[in-house]
Amino acid sequence: MGRGDQGIALLEVLAAIVILSIAGLSLVELVTQATSTVTTARAREAEQMDENRLLAAMTLLTRSDLDIRIGGRTVGPYVMTVARPEKTLYRIAIGREAAPEVDDLVTVVFRAERQ
Repeated sequence: MGRGDQGIALLEVLAAIVILSIAGLSLVELVTQATSTVTTARAREAEQMDENRLLAAMTLLTRSDLDIRIGGRTVGPYVMTVARPEKTLYRIAIGREAAPEVDDLVTVVFRAERQ
């Protein structure tokens, strides 16, 4: 093997190392993003479960209890809005305080008029 061939072999090894390094860094970045996505999804899932519990509790309230709560209010990190679009219907919406204009969970409950 001549001196020129040794230089070319060294350049090929250096090029291979650079290519492997770039691939390795890309893989590390991919794993980092995946981990971040899983963490975000778990936090959002926990928030959804909390919102669901709050909404379930609200649907169990009586007509007079819902009348008292008409309007918007903050409950911990959540915004709860109770509206009465019809005489016997109540719209209950739950959202995050960080984005109060977006309702995450909404339901409508029927409560008969008082006799």
